[in-house]
Amino acid sequence: MIRISAAALGIAAILAAGSAYAQDDLVAAGEKVYKQCHACHSVGEGAKNRVGPEQNNLFGRVAGSLPDFRYSDAMKSAGENGLVWTEKSLHEYLKNPRAYVPKTKMIFAGLKKPEDIDAVIAYLKTFDTDGMPDPDASTYTPPNG
Repeated sequence: MIRISAAALGIAAILAAGSAYAQDDLVAAGEKVYKQCHACHSVGEGAKNRVGPEQNNLFGRVAGSLPDFRYSDAMKSAGENGLVWTEKSLHEYLKNPRAYVPKTKMIFAGLKKPEDIDAVIAYLKTFDTDGMPDPDASTYTPPNG
């Protein structure tokens, strides 16, 4: 039987609380960064498609598959070729959308700071009620990638 001291449990509780607080900060930062996305996308209660598709329950969604949105042929093709939105695939896409899915309609140049991408992903995860997909769910390989 393993015995854990009360002090060790207290330290573990503090570390866990600190991690949750850090996650809250990341989500708040993501909400701010997402304002760059908000011109074309919406998320949250009542979200509707705009120039870009609404982003509720984004994780696990096959790219180019949201009903009632007119995707570019490039995005539909990426989905047909295995692009599923996971943390990893979205991180790569948000760095440079046109390099990851050439000829996409998305004109946004991308987020240059990895911490901004992480923050947006943390924010979008708060609008996902379906649960996170397997990290390897996306089998898409971008051209020249």
